Amino acid sequence: MKGAKRIYLDVCCVNRPFDDQGQERIHLETEAIETILLHMEQGEWRWVGSGALLFEATNVTDLERRDRVMQLLAGVKDWVPVRESERQRAASLIALGFKPLDALHIACAESAEVDVVLSTDDRLLRMAARRVSDLRVPVLNPLRWLEEQLT
Repeated sequence: MKGAKRIYLDVCCVNRPFDDQGQERIHLETEAIETILLHMEQGEWRWVGSGALLFEATNVTDLERRDRVMQLLAGVKDWVPVRESERQRAASLIALGFKPLDALHIACAESAEVDVVLSTDDRLLRMAARRVSDLRVPVLNPLRWLEEQLT
C-alpha cells in the first residue's frame, strides 16, 4: 500500500449517500464520495478511521441509517485509537473554536498522518479554512478534493 493516499472521511461524508439526493449539491457530493470509496475498494487510496468516527457513527439515531453507515465503515483499513495524545490535541483545537467531535476527528487524523480529512460539514470546513495554519492536515470538501485529484 506504499504511496496510496490516506484519507479520513468524517461522519458527514459517510452519511451523505443516505441524505435526500434531491438537492444538486448533495447529489454531487454523494457521487464524489462514492467515487472515493471505489478508489479505496480498488486499493488506490486507503481509508483511515478512528475511535471518534466509530463513536459518532454508533450514535446515529436513525437505526436504518446507522446500519448503512456501519456497513460502509467495514471498508476502513486503518483504525486510530483515541488516546491521551489525541484528547490533548483535540482540547487545543477546541480552544481554537472547533466543535469537540470535529476536533477529535482532526486530532486522530493528524496522528494517523493522513493526506486529507474530508467533510461535507460547512461549519467545519469554514473553521478549518480560518485555522489552516494551526492544522497538520488539510480539511476539505470531498467534491472539491476529488476534482483536484482527477485533473
